[in-house]
Order: sequence, then C-alpha cells, then structure tokens
Amino acid sequence: MKSTDTYNDIKEVNLAYMMLAQNMVRSDKEAAIFRLGISEEIADILARLTPGQVLKMASSEMLLCSFRFEDSLLLDLLANHERDRGVGHVHAAILAAGRPVEAVA
Repeated sequence: MKSTDTYNDIKEVNLAYMMLAQNMVRSDKEAAIFRLGISEEIADILARLTPGQVLKMASSEMLLCSFRFEDSLLLDLLANHERDRGVGHVHAAILAAGRPVEAVA
C-alpha cells in the first residue's frame, strides 16, 4: 500500500469519526462523553465545530481518534467470544468508565 493511500484512508476515518462524534455529542452529550472517552470540554468544542472546521480537522494526516486498548484486561473483555459476552462487555464498560477522559492540553 502506498503512503498516499494510507493518508487518504486516515482522512476518511477522521471525517467519519468527526461526523459521528459531533452527531453523538449533539444528540446525547452525556452518553457521547462516556462512549467516546472525552471530557465535557472536548464535547462542547465538538458540538460547536462548523462543517468547514470538521473538514479541515479531518484532512489531517494524523489519526484523530484513539483506541482505549492500553489496558490488556479491557481488550480481552471486549474481544472475548465466550457464550456470556454481555457480562464481559458490561465489565469492560465499567472499566472504561473508571479511566480518565481525554482533556484539552
């Protein structure tokens, strides 16, 4: 895969993520804060972004979203394919809720 293909893929992911995050924040801010792992300050900024600002941010060659897989237990709970997946996902949600949210630096 060429690096230009990779950069284009990153830009597509960024745009999809930004649009999804903004939509989530505008429809249910508290749930979005929890599901996205962001602070209230970040949620407020996302809600105020204009379409042009979203496009400008999405055009970055740096991936804007981050994964919460620093915790191997959290990753294992989410990836677990046992019969009782619901309990694992609830446990993962509890663990994720206890982690600090991203904040504006």
